[in-house]
Amino acid sequence: MRTRSGTGRHAGKGNTLLGALACCLALPVSAQVQPTVEQLLQRLEALERRVGEAPPAIADVQGEGAPSTLGDLDQRLRVLERRLELQQEEAAAKAKEAAVVAVTDKGASLKSPNGGYEIKIRGLLQGDGRFFSSGVPSGTYDTFLLHTARPTIEGALGKWIGFRFTPEFAGDSASIVDAYADLKFSPAASVRLGKFTSPVGLERLQSSSALSDIERALPSELAPNRDIGVQLQGELAGSKVSYAIGVFNGTVDGRDAVTTNPDDELEYAGRLFFEPFREGAGFWSGLGFGIGGSVGDTRGTGNNILPRYRTPGQVQFFNYRSAVAADGRRTRWSPQGYFYRNGFGLLAEYIASKQEVRVGATAAELENTAWQATASYVLTGEDASYRGVVKPSHPFSPGKGGWGAWELVGRYGVLEIDDRAFPVLADPAVSARRAKAWTLGVNWYLTSNLKLVVNYLDTQFEGGAAAGADREDEKAVFSRLQVAF
Repeated sequence: MRTRSGTGRHAGKGNTLLGALACCLALPVSAQVQPTVEQLLQRLEALERRVGEAPPAIADVQGEGAPSTLGDLDQRLRVLERRLELQQEEAAAKAKEAAVVAVTDKGASLKSPNGGYEIKIRGLLQGDGRFFSSGVPSGTYDTFLLHTARPTIEGALGKWIGFRFTPEFAGDSASIVDAYADLKFSPAASVRLGKFTSPVGLERLQSSSALSDIERALPSELAPNRDIGVQLQGELAGSKVSYAIGVFNGTVDGRDAVTTNPDDELEYAGRLFFEPFREGAGFWSGLGFGIGGSVGDTRGTGNNILPRYRTPGQVQFFNYRSAVAADGRRTRWSPQGYFYRNGFGLLAEYIASKQEVRVGATAAELENTAWQATASYVLTGEDASYRGVVKPSHPFSPGKGGWGAWELVGRYGVLEIDDRAFPVLADPAVSARRAKAWTLGVNWYLTSNLKLVVNYLDTQFEGGAAAGADREDEKAVFSRLQVAF
């Protein structure tokens, strides 16, 4: 009885271990048929080979030809379980140490495991077709051109440092568009150093990929573009108030700064902008308004000191006589604002640029002014914004009901030259006193990355031709294919 009782207990233990092994080895166990020790041994050895744990030779453990016991299988099962735990821990540790790579419609990014370091790669390509029907001076032709080819590398180097580097490869030679570093003390205060857009004009600060029209409006001809300097900037009151104030080399109206300071003078620029209902869902949530300006001295002659003004068709219509020199204070001020509500958008700005000039014994302080208003409406239901239509609700997909987003745009603007510029400082037979431009456009956002634009431009002039006549109206059709990521 004791022998049978002991055998029964051993058999019960064996059955229990067989069941456990069968579960671990994913073998079905039934009340009628259970796997044999030999079958479990074969399965265990196969699993050990899969996880890289070479099974011990049976002869080494028990002697030549000795069968495995339940105790041997139990020990090897425990070793295998531990091996699997170690492999899982090792995989988890490697995952924590691995960089995070992501590719989306906004570009590619590489981020460190702790998120402190990040590099983003983005790009912008713009190809244009430009065709004039009238008002084109000699040397301006109908053409296809690569307007923009800009890769951008930006990111963060730890908690405190951000950076951006954007070269430009369109045109006959490469150049640097943006190259700056940010010292990010807090959202309310960071310092930017390098080359970047001066904080004056509203449309100048808008990304070229988000413009409603192909080219910027007339007020941007009076606002400085990218300059080299240092700027304190930040956001306050839950991002409802933003500010920027900086010291720069100074640049001529409507242009980028040259690589060095050409007149040994500095310029101070700043901007204050309000979005008081930004976080709300009410009617005025898309309202923003503010003022920008700059002041500084500039002296000298040439295109790096005194401006030349262009139409939205990028044709020059005003320049000073070659002997005229900047000779003192240059100031700009620009009230500006926008309002976006659902598919409707309205952006408007005014800018005045004063410059002290001299030619021979004649000196004057001239004030040139410009204003513009741009209205847009998204026909397909997406929201309009300062960044354009961010993403179509139904991206272009022929045969599946997706036609992207469609937007209509209308713009009107005026640029006026100070009457005192004529005839001594500027030639009235070459330079117009006033340009009035209107543009009609259609924007087709096929996807968040692909955009097609068609604009009709019409610019009318006062003066600018021989014998006091008005220059011929400039009329053109511009088109653009844009790829942005």
